[in-house]
Amino acid sequence: MKKILFIEDESVLQKALGDILKQKGYEMISALNGEIGFNLAKTEKPDLILLDLVLPKMHGFEVLKKLKEESETKEIPVIVLTNLERMEDVGQTVKLGAAAYLVKSQYTIEEVMEKIKKAIGE
Repeated sequence: MKKILFIEDESVLQKALGDILKQKGYEMISALNGEIGFNLAKTEKPDLILLDLVLPKMHGFEVLKKLKEESETKEIPVIVLTNLERMEDVGQTVKLGAAAYLVKSQYTIEEVMEKIKKAIGE
């Protein structure tokens, strides 16, 4: 069973997407802030990380940067799922090593699921 870590401070979105991921047969790990998410990535070693950018305790850019610097987490694909639409934000996440950049309002849950499957090779 593939393990997905969802680092997202909006608990309603986290629960909604989490329920769908569980229905699709994924193990779901949740973190409500960047600091907890980063620590969980190191201990749980998920197959994929869904990462919001605007997070309490540690911003998503910092989480992504640290994930890609650590030997035990640098190979984990990270899909950024955020409300930020600025091109410089997209460029920065790509430069830091994100597998994809999705703006929440522009994607359906089904489209997000397709990106997840693609990122983990299913």
